[in-house]
Amino acid sequence: MHLTAQLWMPFHDFVFMRRALIGGLVLACSTAPLGVFLILRRMSLIGDAVAHGILPGAALGFWFAGLSLPALTIGGLGAGLGMAGLAAWITRRTGLREDASLAAIYPISLAAGVLILGLAGKRLDLLHLLFGSALAVDQTTLTGMLWVSGFSLIAMALIYKPLLLDTLDPLFLQTVSRLGPLAHGVFLTLVVLNLVIGFQAIGALMVVGLMMLPAIASRFWSRRLPVLIAVSAVLGCLSVWLGLLLSFYYSLPSGPAIVLVAGAGYVLSVVFGPVHGLLRRPPLLTSQ
Repeated sequence: MHLTAQLWMPFHDFVFMRRALIGGLVLACSTAPLGVFLILRRMSLIGDAVAHGILPGAALGFWFAGLSLPALTIGGLGAGLGMAGLAAWITRRTGLREDASLAAIYPISLAAGVLILGLAGKRLDLLHLLFGSALAVDQTTLTGMLWVSGFSLIAMALIYKPLLLDTLDPLFLQTVSRLGPLAHGVFLTLVVLNLVIGFQAIGALMVVGLMMLPAIASRFWSRRLPVLIAVSAVLGCLSVWLGLLLSFYYSLPSGPAIVLVAGAGYVLSVVFGPVHGLLRRPPLLTSQ
């Protein structure tokens, strides 16, 4: 079979692959600005912590309603926001850094989620929930992903300026506006919402890779924020497309396949990227 045909045939012939591709592409576009801002705000590991933290809520929704998108979304969103709020409350009350609070809470949340699903007697579906399955993206899930991605992009456009000022110079923003805390709250809500909606195709433990790896890789290609977001989105879309092809042709779980492709993009960026890439760095001076 011709290479071009192999690249497009699965999405042309199979509806479930086409749905997974469309859902993954819009998710990659909506998570791109979120991942870039997480890096700029030095919150890279918070996405990973929240991805683990939303599992108990999604597990409860899965227990009571099965693979129901509203139940998974409501449960995961509630658990994720609750975990972030609990970490912030512990930080204010005890002085413990917020990242340390999240690091303590998220393994508890992950263990609780796995335990809940085990008690529900649905261990087989646990693999799909944790690592994703292209078969799980039905029409209802795809519609939900389109709505969430569209809402996320619109909301990010509305909070872009105050979020950028709060990232670069929060003291200045406090003197001219009170939108900093609001922008931060909306931003965290969007992070949780995108992680929750990515459960079906990417998996609870894998979706954070689609959010963070293209964003980190983009730092090696430009110093301009709009370009960083665009490059992150392109790398994310390529990861989804090639990852789904690997999943289809080699019978691999879709979530890990997508994240491994994104990881390969990161490695290539580290080596060949024009901004501090390994091959673009000037040679070190050596003394004679």
